[in-house]
Amino acid sequence: MKSERVTFPGHTGEALAARLDLPDGPAHASAILAHCFTCSKDIPAARRIALRLAQRGIAVLRFDFTGLGHSAGEFANTNFSSNVEDLVLAAEFLAGQGMPAQLIIGHSLGGAAVLKAAPQIATLRAVVTIGAPAEPAHVAHNFGGQLEDIRTHGSARVKLSGREFEIKRQFVEDIEGASLLADLPRLGRALLVMHAPRDTQVGIENAAAIFTAARHPKSFVTLDDADHLITRAEDADYAADIIAAWSSRYLDTGPVEPLTAPERVVRAVDARRKGLRQNIAVGARHRLISDEPLDMGGTDLGPSPYELVSAGLAACTSITLRMYASRKDIPLEGISVDVTHAKRDAGDAGSKIDHFRREITLTGELTAEQRAKLLEIAGKCPVHRTLEAEAQVETILL
Repeated sequence: MKSERVTFPGHTGEALAARLDLPDGPAHASAILAHCFTCSKDIPAARRIALRLAQRGIAVLRFDFTGLGHSAGEFANTNFSSNVEDLVLAAEFLAGQGMPAQLIIGHSLGGAAVLKAAPQIATLRAVVTIGAPAEPAHVAHNFGGQLEDIRTHGSARVKLSGREFEIKRQFVEDIEGASLLADLPRLGRALLVMHAPRDTQVGIENAAAIFTAARHPKSFVTLDDADHLITRAEDADYAADIIAAWSSRYLDTGPVEPLTAPERVVRAVDARRKGLRQNIAVGARHRLISDEPLDMGGTDLGPSPYELVSAGLAACTSITLRMYASRKDIPLEGISVDVTHAKRDAGDAGSKIDHFRREITLTGELTAEQRAKLLEIAGKCPVHRTLEAEAQVETILL
């Protein structure tokens, strides 16, 4: 999986920090993941769920709501409604990347927000909530005795998850005025409700209320002994596996060819999204990504083609040295090969030649004679010989 840092404008116009987690192969669908109240896109549960979904061919955009994590803006000026606006803008960003969101996932208050935002995102086909409250006003219990101070004085500092946040009266009024259950019958998308019976932050009765209010198609899955933040890796992986399997019934993945190739064939497939990224299959077992740097029009999600050639030379050199040292009982402990590629003047007017610079570091109790012999052997590695010899490329257009 490759995780790409991106930004897009939030409801205030200020930049929201996000990560776009991409599959190694083609993305069969795209999803948005909304984090829990006062959390961030980088909490372990969000990272693990996004990783697992990307491994199953679903690209995931996870972002920090305004004023949280690495996003710009003031948290004190946000509320539930502004979170909903940010979600709609996240969907617009994905659509602009040629990856319209079909799936949206929300954790805790983020789950309530995705239920509210879903009807405004035309491309959505499926909605998932994890530990979500049935009504946004549920989060007010986190404010404890300071709730009255917020109402009376207009704001108060509240400690949430070990950090202090300023909560204003407008936030409380907004969550109290936002209704979910009355709107759920008009959700118009398949719904998966996930909740842990032992969730001490948001009781299981919230999941029951959401599930009861929604219309079919709808499903409920218990997360058993998971805590509210889904902190255990096995719980996050389980949730992601269920989401991937469940959503496949509703997502329009189109005709997807498996990223594979016959034995001894290397196949490059254009990723068909902005940039120059290529998905590469090496036979049926291995997957790679190739791309170009940003200044070349790519998205820098993988090594360039010439970097892959350099990697082949470096790896072949190291393998050749290791094989020789093993056969000759040479006490070679470590091998490191650095390869750089550049175009250099060939001497003729305007002509260029490919130049590969190879630096080899050997460790171990080696004699000067052994080091000299290993240097000689490095020049005999098959890729080295191929690059220095004349090669032929036969091209057939199918």
